[in-house]
Amino acid sequence: MQTNPHSRTQAKPRGWLRVIGLGPGDPALLAPAARAALSEAEEIIGYRTYLQLAGPFRDDQRVHDSDNRVELERARQAFQLAAAGRRVVVVSSGDPGVFAMATAVMEALEQAEDPAWRQVDLDIIPGISAAHAAAARVGAPLGHDFCTLSLSDNLKPWSVITRRLQLAAEADLVIALYNPRSRARAHQFSEALALLREQRAPETAVILGRSIGRADEQVIVTTLAEIDPAQVDMRTVVIIGSSQTRVIDATEGRRWVYTPRWYPEER
Repeated sequence: MQTNPHSRTQAKPRGWLRVIGLGPGDPALLAPAARAALSEAEEIIGYRTYLQLAGPFRDDQRVHDSDNRVELERARQAFQLAAAGRRVVVVSSGDPGVFAMATAVMEALEQAEDPAWRQVDLDIIPGISAAHAAAARVGAPLGHDFCTLSLSDNLKPWSVITRRLQLAAEADLVIALYNPRSRARAHQFSEALALLREQRAPETAVILGRSIGRADEQVIVTTLAEIDPAQVDMRTVVIIGSSQTRVIDATEGRRWVYTPRWYPEER
C-alpha cells in the first residue's frame, strides 16, 4: 500500500541556540566553533557594537541589534526563535560567561513558562575574556591566583562591591576590574582606588587594557600610585597586581608584567 507523501505532517525543523564570545574583537582570536556558528546561523542577536565586530553577514541572515541594557529581552527573543525552529546565535564580546550574555540566557531559561524553551539545542561557545586578552599583551600578570570583579552597581549594591574588593585586596589576589568607570559613576572608581591603596604598596603594578584587539587598542603599564582615572572607561579592563607581581623593562621601552607561580611562605 502506497502512502501519499503530501498527506504526511511536515516535521518542524529543529532550531538551535548558540551563545558565542567574540573574544577581544580581533577576528584572528575568534574561536573556530564561534565562527562556524555565525556562518550557520539564520538569526543573529546582540548589542549593535558587538554585531559590527561579528559581521559582515549574508543577505539571508537576519540581524537583530539592540541596546546594551536589554540582555534579558535579547535572551528571550533568542529562545522564541530557536523554539520555532530557527538557528540562532547570541553574540557577546569576550567570553559569554564572564559578565555577559550566557548568564542572561540561563536566567531566561530558568524563568521560561514555555516548555519548548527547555528542549532547545543550546550550546555556550567560549571566547577570550577581556582580562586574559589584556594580560597577554603584557606577559602573565594572571600567572597566580586572581579574581575578577565588576564595579558596576546596576545589578548589585555598591556596598557589596566594596566589601568584595576589600576582601580580595586583603587576600593579596591579583584583581581584574570590569566596568570600572562610566560617566554616571566616575567617583566610584576613585573610591575603589582609595580602598586598594590602603592594602597595596604604591608601586604595585597596574595594567590598563582598553579595546584590546580593536583599532583603537591602548595598553598602559603603570602603578597604583600613578594611575590616572581619566585613562579608564567602560571599555577598559584594569588589572591590579599582587604584592608578588613583577615588572620587567625590555627593549624599546616595552614593559613586561608577570606574577610568579610561587608564593612566599608566611612567617
